[in-house]
Amino acid sequence: MQIDINSRLIALIGTPLSQSFAARMQNAAYQAAGFNMVYCYCEADSTHLKEIIDGIRYMPTFLGCAVTKPNKEAVMQYLDDHDPLCKKIGSSNTVVKTDSGRLVGYNTDGYGALRDIKEHKIPIKDHVMFSFGAGGTGRSVCLELAEEGAKKIYISSRSEKCETLSEEINKFYPGVCVPVRAADEAGIKNALDETDVILNLSGLGMRGKEEYTCVDKKFLKPSHVCFDATYNPAETRFLKEAKEVGCTTINGLGMSLYQGLRQIQLWTGGKAVPLDVMRETLMTILAEKEGK
Repeated sequence: MQIDINSRLIALIGTPLSQSFAARMQNAAYQAAGFNMVYCYCEADSTHLKEIIDGIRYMPTFLGCAVTKPNKEAVMQYLDDHDPLCKKIGSSNTVVKTDSGRLVGYNTDGYGALRDIKEHKIPIKDHVMFSFGAGGTGRSVCLELAEEGAKKIYISSRSEKCETLSEEINKFYPGVCVPVRAADEAGIKNALDETDVILNLSGLGMRGKEEYTCVDKKFLKPSHVCFDATYNPAETRFLKEAKEVGCTTINGLGMSLYQGLRQIQLWTGGKAVPLDVMRETLMTILAEKEGK
């Protein structure tokens, strides 16, 4: 990759970032497409987020930035405008700098999840969803599901976050979301009995938390479609146990792939992106992580 005076930068802002595959995947796509762009890491929390965003605003080298934990919600206040869905979600993982220097926020997490679910021919409209997780990822995915016409979305968390998120989404899509506390075993069971698609958006089972799962295996049924936003490891405990039960399983590789694709389209003004290169790069990284 040749870097010169015309190279344009994208920074991923968040912490920790050591587990991220984004730079390698994005840079492979830039190189294959002939984009004179570089994706780099900027490990930082929200302490000086305003100053960091101002730096991106005033340095012509930057086309924008990607944003991850713990900055997705905090970054909203430092932007000039927001995509309508991003505004509903209340968090941004993608910031685009326009030709006039304005910073516009988008959120591609939900887009990535929904596109992957659709690619697997899983229906969403008029079906019942269950989200384990009410954080940033849960927020964006559940809003996209509601927008897509899901019949009902159960949202579960250990804290009051599930009630808060359900209330916020129901303002836009009345009655679609129902909160269920993780400690309410009977409530979880009853909700899962009528659920079509179970989504683990909690982070449980990711690298470093492999022993954890979002739901007891005894509540799973062969008719469930089980989606996990995690792709490192490629198969979480949740997905392993779901497969043992006979469920259809989907890991987060496609979600990461498609949300990254959408980001590049936003930063480049809709230019064609080599999806096959991005997919191959992710698969190579995963194989390396698994020691294959």
